[in-house]
Amino acid sequence: MKMLAGYLAGLTFGLGLAISGMTDPARVIGFLDVAGAWDPTLIFVLGGAVVTTFIGYRLVWRRQTPLFESRFQLPTRRDLDIRLLGGAALFGIGWGLSGYCPGPAVASLSGLSWPLAAFIVTLIAGWWLARRMNSRH
Repeated sequence: MKMLAGYLAGLTFGLGLAISGMTDPARVIGFLDVAGAWDPTLIFVLGGAVVTTFIGYRLVWRRQTPLFESRFQLPTRRDLDIRLLGGAALFGIGWGLSGYCPGPAVASLSGLSWPLAAFIVTLIAGWWLARRMNSRH
């Protein structure tokens, strides 16, 4: 049942990305280009995500435990270190340059293009590098 719930959540997420236009890198770059030809249409996607998350968390926190786990798994660290800030900066730079972030990139794999393939390769390389750096700490 846990696997089915994960599959359905991923399917819903992917469909939402595709329907909203988040899998179109030109639209995302247009949204991020606030100093140029700004395309504000994705603000509605952002607003919908914020409202959905706000309501969802309110409902989830009323439960003692998650539906398919014995306890909630929450981060315990509260500090900002160089790895977190550097990773966030690299994520933002990559998103701004390519128009892709990991969710929409995976949702777009059926229409693989050279820019998408380059993003996926650098995503995997960054993941590998982060895991290697994390094993040292």
